[in-house]
Amino acid sequence: MFKAAEGGQLRLLSDTDIKKIHETSMKILEDTGMKIKNADARKIFAENGAEVDEETHIVKIPREMVMKAVESAPSKVILYGKEEKNDLHLEKTRTHLGTGGTVLYALDLETGKKRPTETKDVRDIARMVDYCNNTSFYVINTYPQDVPDSASDVNRFYWGLTNTNKHVMGGMYTMEGLKGAIDIAEQVAGGADELRKRPIASFIVLMISPLIMDDLYSDFLIEIAKKGLPVVVSSEPLAGATSPVTIAGTIAINNAETLAGITLTQLVNPGTPILYGSTSSIMDMREGTYMAGAVESAMINAGISQMTQFYDLPMYGTAGMSDSKTIDTQAGYESAITAMTVALSGSNYIHDSVGLLEMCQVFSYDKMVIDNEILGNVLRVMDGITVNDDTLALDVIQRVGPGGHYLSDDHTVAHVRNEFFMPKIADRQTRIRWEEGGSKTTEERARKVVDRILKKHVPKPVHPELKAKIRSQYPGIMGDELY
Repeated sequence: MFKAAEGGQLRLLSDTDIKKIHETSMKILEDTGMKIKNADARKIFAENGAEVDEETHIVKIPREMVMKAVESAPSKVILYGKEEKNDLHLEKTRTHLGTGGTVLYALDLETGKKRPTETKDVRDIARMVDYCNNTSFYVINTYPQDVPDSASDVNRFYWGLTNTNKHVMGGMYTMEGLKGAIDIAEQVAGGADELRKRPIASFIVLMISPLIMDDLYSDFLIEIAKKGLPVVVSSEPLAGATSPVTIAGTIAINNAETLAGITLTQLVNPGTPILYGSTSSIMDMREGTYMAGAVESAMINAGISQMTQFYDLPMYGTAGMSDSKTIDTQAGYESAITAMTVALSGSNYIHDSVGLLEMCQVFSYDKMVIDNEILGNVLRVMDGITVNDDTLALDVIQRVGPGGHYLSDDHTVAHVRNEFFMPKIADRQTRIRWEEGGSKTTEERARKVVDRILKKHVPKPVHPELKAKIRSQYPGIMGDELY
């Protein structure tokens, strides 16, 4: 029903708070600096006026350089699908939600047990994304362990791009793999120029907290920027571990790290389309582990949404995961609360929102369709309440009068399908009808939908000759074609 909506209703930071965080981040970059391990990146910063210490690799970045980069980065980024209906217009507080993470395990559909992820998961989750109406994009969220590490990038992008018509995004692991993924995307798009006109694929690069720009990731960032392709520049400080335990301090360091990466992209190629990224969360101080479903993670990302709105940059945010090991009450409330919080903050491109369990380590097909329904509820709230003469319905109320009913009224017929969110997984029957139908649980109802999608759904196909050509060029691509 709803694919995108306007956020921004939730504001956890005041205007004064935003300015204080901005000033803190500028001081971090100017006075403390970033440790930049990549020699080419240090050279680029030095040539543009940053203070570079080649012995320590510390680069102190002046605020004027940062703000010039913010000005040159586009305020609106369009990430394209193969069909126009799947294009994502990322700006202001317009919000989309989809997959994300890079997990190593999935819950097996036959046994229910945790197993290593394979190329078939990349393929089948792409088909699921293609089908699920509230899931707007495919951030490739599994790492196939049935292929060599050197072939993971081309397998991930090949199976993603040939099995969904929605936008495909992913992280990379080798420079050769990045170049191969770009080449595959160019071929599917119809050529290098076509990919730049309508980028159906985009890429993710990470800053390392606290305050490190990694050597390999910097190489990736420079290569992508040179080609002018969309790239997420993301930071993942963990409150209490790799950033201050306070939410404000974590937002400030996330802001500094991400702005440093954005600055590099704009120094390499002004105007490079970027998404300001956050995958921030907290450490559980009792267990010493990363928390995916913590409400504070959502609060951090909601606060960062306001920072991106301050800079007028599109945001890649994080929400919708659970730390539960199974599909239970905890999985439901953590996923719903975090997704709702970050969506209402106006983050533009919220990843990790479907299918993830166990501290972002395990993918569940069943949870994916349940989460797709959660997103439908979230987007319904964001769609808001329309108030006009027609929806106030004074003439209808007067016509029906005291003691009447509205069930068969033309006004009801005209509005009911747009006014109410109609769930496909949730059960709203009476207990008697539920018991007569076999007393199915939410997970059992979700499994029925998963089975139907995987057996029957065929996305608009990529031509078989093109797929055969790509596979002949990249023999490391493994797995079976379904169509």
